[in-house]
Amino acid sequence: MSFLDLDEWLVGLAANVDVVFGPLVDAKAYPDGVDLVLVEGAVANEDNLELIRAVREKTATVVSFGDCAVTGNVTALRNTLGDPSPMLQRVYVDAADRSEGVPDRVVPALLPKVLPVHQVIPVDVFIPGCPPDAPRIKRVLESLLVGEAVPRRAQDIRFG
Repeated sequence: MSFLDLDEWLVGLAANVDVVFGPLVDAKAYPDGVDLVLVEGAVANEDNLELIRAVREKTATVVSFGDCAVTGNVTALRNTLGDPSPMLQRVYVDAADRSEGVPDRVVPALLPKVLPVHQVIPVDVFIPGCPPDAPRIKRVLESLLVGEAVPRRAQDIRFG
């Protein structure tokens, strides 16, 4: 939501970028030759894993955005439960009124642990925060869009 707190600045940003992949874009596969990507969220299932590897392979600059992507945060709370297989068995088979087994066609298989993005692929810039504050997001994006060097850890960015 902090990204949306950038208000009218986003209108100017939209005039200078092409959004080629995301939840509101109808692309089915991650495209080649992407300059910059903001990755929000941790890597929790096989689909996430496949996508994040394609992102790194096809993107010049990867920005890990928000605490879930940077640390695993809330999504990684399930890591304390260990292997998710017994939990899925309990929910989908043992406690179900009618059991068709653990979903494996529509729902991607969970990874044994939820991982922050940088534990799966190299990340160029981290923007921590839950969520990151709007001025920091804006400063990082402005710097990257004009080719300025950005500290690897965005909390090291100085304002003013």
